[in-house]
Amino acid sequence: MAATLGAPAFASDDAEMHEVDMLNVDPDDRQQRMVFKPAILRVQPGDTVKFLATERGHNAQSIDGMTPDGAEEFQGRINEEIEVTLDVEGTYGYICQPHQTMGMIGFILVGDFTSNLEAVREAAGTLRGRDTTRRVEEYMTEIDAIAAEEGLV
Repeated sequence: MAATLGAPAFASDDAEMHEVDMLNVDPDDRQQRMVFKPAILRVQPGDTVKFLATERGHNAQSIDGMTPDGAEEFQGRINEEIEVTLDVEGTYGYICQPHQTMGMIGFILVGDFTSNLEAVREAAGTLRGRDTTRRVEEYMTEIDAIAAEEGLV
């Protein structure tokens, strides 16, 4: 399944394909279960992200309130890969629906991703699950550091 999120981008030779694995266990840290790898992905407008059905039982779908204005939400089916082309700058939050309360969440940072960062932070506060809350806090700290490093704040 393929989806374009936002207004159609002009074809660019610079556009890249990125991959995100949907995993039961992080191979680099076996204590981390139900993860997207990488959990935070930095891309440019026009790039495509392919969610790989690396292990069964997972999907990738956007989270209400965590999609930039003008971008469309996406929802992949369980056990299927999905490709999304991200044309609107901002922060995109996504989950694996069956494992959301177990903390299976990730973020894609597109271009100047700070435009909706506060809305993403607010929406994150509505998510349930101890592991989800812990991971959101950890990931938001990393996202803030990326914004500072890139001079976006």
